[in-house]
Amino acid sequence: MVKTRFAPSPTGRMHVGNLRTALYSYLIARHDHGVFMLRIEDTDQERYVEGAVDIINRTLAEAGLKADEGPDKDGGVGPYVQSERVKAGIYRKYAEQLVEQGNAYYCFCTKERLESLKTVVDGKEYTAYDKHCLSLTKEEVERNLAAGMPYVIRLNVPTEGSTTFHDVNYGDITVDNAELEDMILIKSDGYPTYNFANVIDDHLMGVTHVVRGKEYLSSSPKYNLLYEAFGWEIPVYVHCPLIMDEEHHKLSKRSGHSSFEDLLEQGFLPEAIVNYTALLGWNPQDNQEIMTLDELIDKFDYTRINKSDAVFDIAKLRWMNGEYFRNMDPEAFYEKALPYIEAAVPETFMDRHALAEMARTRVETFCDIPELLGFFHEVPPYETEMYRHKKMKSTPELSLTVLKEILPCLEKQEAFDNDSLYEMMKSFAEEKGLKNGQVMWPVRTAVSGKQTTPGGASQLLEILGKDESVRRIRAAIDLLS
Repeated sequence: MVKTRFAPSPTGRMHVGNLRTALYSYLIARHDHGVFMLRIEDTDQERYVEGAVDIINRTLAEAGLKADEGPDKDGGVGPYVQSERVKAGIYRKYAEQLVEQGNAYYCFCTKERLESLKTVVDGKEYTAYDKHCLSLTKEEVERNLAAGMPYVIRLNVPTEGSTTFHDVNYGDITVDNAELEDMILIKSDGYPTYNFANVIDDHLMGVTHVVRGKEYLSSSPKYNLLYEAFGWEIPVYVHCPLIMDEEHHKLSKRSGHSSFEDLLEQGFLPEAIVNYTALLGWNPQDNQEIMTLDELIDKFDYTRINKSDAVFDIAKLRWMNGEYFRNMDPEAFYEKALPYIEAAVPETFMDRHALAEMARTRVETFCDIPELLGFFHEVPPYETEMYRHKKMKSTPELSLTVLKEILPCLEKQEAFDNDSLYEMMKSFAEEKGLKNGQVMWPVRTAVSGKQTTPGGASQLLEILGKDESVRRIRAAIDLLS
């Protein structure tokens, strides 16, 4: 049975790259009717952020990625939080087993000695450990331990031969063992390193497919050395391309949209974010772009993940989010859009359902709503030249005449709905020998103060209501006069 895991570190908001890892892991498990597991990797205590586990749980819930096993749902292989597994002595037990086998050793080197081993290559510092403590006798190790000397446990990497690692997307990668350092398995604080804990947990928890970023490819041969030392079966590895920003730099906080929560705050729907994230490095065989989570599960084939880096195109996400809005149930959109509408248009006398429907087919994010509908609250300052429209042969002078003459008609108008108002203005234009636009353009401009609006003159008048519409037209007449 296929079993995947998402194993985030609780260090803050969930990066889009981590969301993609979670999503691909989820899709692989669901596509093959397997198990999707959540494991919290909190062994790096220095980077731990209070409340970050809540962010992880909330993000997965909002993205619709429900785990079958995890801290809140024991599947029999817990605990699912690595710090709890440390307390249970799981990692130390396996590290000591490697020491007994000769595949690992205690290292008592001081910080000063390690500093002396540093070399600079192309401006970067490297510490190539020289296996100094490998030569310690068993008696020397026991004396050092009894004396309470600080230590780490290191992997004893062979100095000869090579290690080959296979990835689904990148194929076989072979590294000379001489290029690999004796990586630390257990740190001086007693916690396991990320790499060691991953291998132990993935095996003990029955993980069959491991999804992670391409940046971990270089570490992968070390994982194989551990699997081989224990005699364990190596899981299927699926490495994903990097996610770059529009300038082809690695997507970072500077972009302003690097995390799931950033995108929610910018007015995107969770479903659209998930849909777009799936396409950052993968595409279905039929090249369909708008897909529900169920459709993604059905279509997802991890062998189609790209090797080349993916570019996070915010304009493409905006387009996709707009498509979701247009296909959304109007009432569901209204409920989600209401806080933005209330912020833009605090007046309660207007029909907010009508405002929501006006916005639903015209905005790409919820945060676009205030800009689109803000004029309903207050007409922005504008110049009289806005009444000039060459195509309709409309001028500020003609507009003033139209507004003065149509004002009494509006004041007398009893049925103040879209259809009735449209027919009234159409009849007015016909009676005055004007084009429809020569009447509706100045009316729309007067009540909105905008060159483009989300609706026509009669729609705006209906939503504003008679009193507010009349007040605004009088103000426009004063401006034009």
